Amino acid sequence: MKKIILSLVILQTFVSAAFSQIRVGILNGPSCIPVANMMENIVSIDNQELSYEKFSEATKLLPKMIKNEIDIGFLPVNVAAKVYNTSNRALVCAAITGYGNLALITKDKTVSSFHDLKGKTVYVAGQGATPDYLMQYLLKENEIEINCENGITLEYRIPTAQIAPALISGKIEYAVVPEPFITIAQMKDNSIYSAIDFQKEFSRFNKNENYPLTVLVVNKKFAEEHNETLHKFLDEYSKAWGLTIALPAQSAKLCEKYDLGLPSAVVSKSIPKTNYVFISAKDGKESIEKILSIFMELNPSSVGAKLPDEDFYFN
Repeated sequence: MKKIILSLVILQTFVSAAFSQIRVGILNGPSCIPVANMMENIVSIDNQELSYEKFSEATKLLPKMIKNEIDIGFLPVNVAAKVYNTSNRALVCAAITGYGNLALITKDKTVSSFHDLKGKTVYVAGQGATPDYLMQYLLKENEIEINCENGITLEYRIPTAQIAPALISGKIEYAVVPEPFITIAQMKDNSIYSAIDFQKEFSRFNKNENYPLTVLVVNKKFAEEHNETLHKFLDEYSKAWGLTIALPAQSAKLCEKYDLGLPSAVVSKSIPKTNYVFISAKDGKESIEKILSIFMELNPSSVGAKLPDEDFYFN
């Protein structure tokens, strides 16, 4: 009887291990594009099957990560910091996966600087999101006032996905959007151009540096209990990132194959402009703190009212 019980315990342990999963949450859109190569090439890590759940926006992914229902995900850097600061350190930051990829787009060929926009209305993708805070920051650095007669009026009424059609139709003239929406607009109307590159503007005031836009985050419990497995996952993601940069057309086809929210023609053209990177959180700490400090100055609640401490950066 003891042998039977022991055998059953061993069998149960084996079955549990064999069917355990690493649950990855991905956002439909540009942040998940490198993951497509993992979905194609990596089945499991340390005998843990990789499973993927797609989300339309970060607000739908976050609750599942906080409740330990998703182990690994991708978030805007300020959102990750806010969750850490306000939800009992539920998440840690493992890596920077995307640098800035914002631009002001228009058909107006007279625009080449923020000063050319004085007296104009600019539509921004998402109030209280990164495009909004970067726009406010860069206007401040260029000594241009917001929402006054001699300044620039910021407008947020149009959802991000509808900004390109509005610009094409002539409903609006100026818009701040990230990739791949820049590429989408230009593919549909070649008279639209990137008048102001936000990354170049940012670097003018910050020692030629870019800023982190997207980070890979990990449920704290998973990071503590599966440290070695997480390191292996990060190694595999790094390889997937490399494939994305080296083979944009192939990666684009995979995005369409796995229904990640973007057509392959858009993905292949946008990859070289989307600024995908892979930088460990520890190595990227200085740049993360820089952008979070900017957000905090504009709106402290956007990062949870303080910079995250050392434990936010996964080692």
